[in-house]
Amino acid sequence: MANIKIKKYVSRLFEKAGITIDGNMPYDIQVRNDNTYKRLLSEGALGAGESYMDEWWDCKALDQFISRILSINIEKYVKGNWRLLYHVIKSRLFNLQNIRRAFVIGREHYDLGNDLYAAMLGKKMLYSCGYWKEANNLDDAQEAKLDLICRKINLEPGMSVLELGCGFGYFAKFAAEKYGARVTGITVSEEQLKLGMEICRGLPVELKLEDYRNISGKYDRVISIGMLEHVGYKNYRAYMENVDKALKTDGIAFIQTIGANDSTTTVNAWTCKYIFPNSLIPSISQIGQAMEGIFVMEDWHNFGEHYEKTLMAWFENFDSAWPELKKQYDDRFYRMWKYYLLSCAGAFRSRHLQLWQIAMTKPGNKQPYCRVS
Repeated sequence: MANIKIKKYVSRLFEKAGITIDGNMPYDIQVRNDNTYKRLLSEGALGAGESYMDEWWDCKALDQFISRILSINIEKYVKGNWRLLYHVIKSRLFNLQNIRRAFVIGREHYDLGNDLYAAMLGKKMLYSCGYWKEANNLDDAQEAKLDLICRKINLEPGMSVLELGCGFGYFAKFAAEKYGARVTGITVSEEQLKLGMEICRGLPVELKLEDYRNISGKYDRVISIGMLEHVGYKNYRAYMENVDKALKTDGIAFIQTIGANDSTTTVNAWTCKYIFPNSLIPSISQIGQAMEGIFVMEDWHNFGEHYEKTLMAWFENFDSAWPELKKQYDDRFYRMWKYYLLSCAGAFRSRHLQLWQIAMTKPGNKQPYCRVS
């Protein structure tokens, strides 16, 4: 297809989403390199993200642009090429989230720098969706999320909690201080562990550098917040089996995870390459099949619209802190991180992605009250 025809085809696709190339609206794309059209058409999400990082195009409101594009399911119009097919084949042939690869995400994403995350995430240093029902700012939304989780799992003083993927330790701190719990947390990030141990010093909290497949002991509650996205479809069953092994007979298990509307075996190629290596967003079907015969689903709560607000708050923090952060990171990193945060915000706004909280128990127990909102 000649370049002129490609440009016309891409223009017509964008028009379906109300987007005008070189238009005046904040969500209109401004093209600086005519090769952008071919790259968008042949490489999809990977080409879109890389060409933005290369400054081939720009947009005043990236989140609005992405939301509009996803709302027309633009992926069905984009043909695949070998670069995209490679990611699909690799995910089918190999277990990209096996125990040998467990610490890759820690090294390549979560260990980027605590200065970056401290600037972006706010006072609570929580790298997951906040709960904005009655909150007016990020810190309040994150504290409300922590309290919501503790109430959903019926947390009481003296209970033992295992947190799979403990981040910087703020759930552990909150549960210990506000609810009198004893918390064990594991992470695959050395930097998270270092800061988390400082944050939780003096509390009944133990944090470890460990993979979820190596856990031991029995706990009243087993939870994960924003960790299932790194487990992978070949390991969902093993995840549930390990939670089952660690959970006491009358205990409650809890998951907070980003959710996909469709079952897939790979995340989009740009996100996998630049942000979350070996990640995958689970679907209802994939989670349901993994828990079948092991757990009873007590509550499944979707508040995906709250992640848009969280991501926009993170970007505002990141953008405001950039004059100081750019001493450690280059301009290409800025465009990459901006694209990451705002494209994710657009994905949640368009309902392309969801945010789920799931409470589970073992069969044969009295039903607990987990439906708190």
